[in-house]
Amino acid sequence: MRLLALTYGTEGDTRPLVMLCHGLMAAGHEVMLLAEGGTLGSARALGVPHAALEGDIHDEVVALVSRGNNTLAASRGLARMARRHVPAWTRQADAAAAGCDAVLTGGLAAFVGMTVAERHGLPAIGLGMIPLTPTAAFPSPFLPRLPLPGALNRLSYGLVNQAVWRTFRQPINQARHALGMPPRRSLWRDLPMLYGISPSLLPQPADWPANHRICGQWRLPDSPWQPPPDLQAFLDAGPAPVYLGFGSMTGFDRDRVLSALLDALAPRRVLLFPGWAGLPSTPLPAHVFVVGPIPHEALFPRCALVIHHGGSGTTHSACRAGVPSLVMPFAADQFFWAARLQALGVAPAALSPKRLDANTLARAIGFVEHAGTRERAAALGRAMGMETGVAKAADLIQQWLAGNR
Repeated sequence: MRLLALTYGTEGDTRPLVMLCHGLMAAGHEVMLLAEGGTLGSARALGVPHAALEGDIHDEVVALVSRGNNTLAASRGLARMARRHVPAWTRQADAAAAGCDAVLTGGLAAFVGMTVAERHGLPAIGLGMIPLTPTAAFPSPFLPRLPLPGALNRLSYGLVNQAVWRTFRQPINQARHALGMPPRRSLWRDLPMLYGISPSLLPQPADWPANHRICGQWRLPDSPWQPPPDLQAFLDAGPAPVYLGFGSMTGFDRDRVLSALLDALAPRRVLLFPGWAGLPSTPLPAHVFVVGPIPHEALFPRCALVIHHGGSGTTHSACRAGVPSLVMPFAADQFFWAARLQALGVAPAALSPKRLDANTLARAIGFVEHAGTRERAAALGRAMGMETGVAKAADLIQQWLAGNR
């Protein structure tokens, strides 16, 4: 089969789709991936055919995260992004869909993928790293963590999904008009949905439709990655270090947050990934080693603790490595994953960048260094190590598409 896959987002949105596309290619299918240009490094490395969608996710995320976890500001930011990019995304996806057998779509380009699948008469399959399917088990990951009755939990998904649709509806319909298609007045229904989520981290809700499936993390099989010589020397020079990095998060008080964390961690050895926030303006202590982008799957098992922002991809990699986490969520679904790790007993309550006093950090570090926490983290890592998310997703895609022929 010839498949078109598309998404738009950060590295955490694109990389799992690259892994899924790689698995589909290994199963004998042709795949073209459309995603944000700055996130396609793994596609180049793995030989997955790809093209860049218009836009710069760095600028988009900076604009969104700088406003904090503010729903109204996020909605306005998404609306600007949609108006700016949906017409070009649709043209690109429409051209790439010619001659394909199906469209796999997710992230901020999901509605674009559904539109071009409809135009070409192709089946569409949704892809996600965050649960979007309504369930009574828990509320939408994009809403505050509130104890709600089951019916309200289910309702929360409709509210969030409709809000996102309202944000994208006008630019989507303008793009449809340019393609000679009638306007779309409501969300697409009854599409199959695959999630690159570990069932050990989030068991599949019993009330999901049969064609909405949690597959396991979309990742490559273990590869013989070797650290650069200077990093290897640091790893060999003492106990397993703490990894500290917030990926694409920015717009926070970098100097205050990193200084508080590094002070609390001293004298523990630290691997610091500056990410989009950059390095602090003050000199770093001798026990801190600065790293660039490194495969989490290979690095995290060599660490004693991972301090991160709670993105789905980083959360999964930390858990699969079998080590505890300290999570400092900034926006969107990150609070959901922080709560999941706390519920599983592999992380304390989420940290706040606004409340980093020495006592709070000491209690959090004490929790993750407790023997029971480390045992729970190791058990979770062993369970996730048994999962084959890419193979399961590829099998389901083949089964579903064979049934459509």
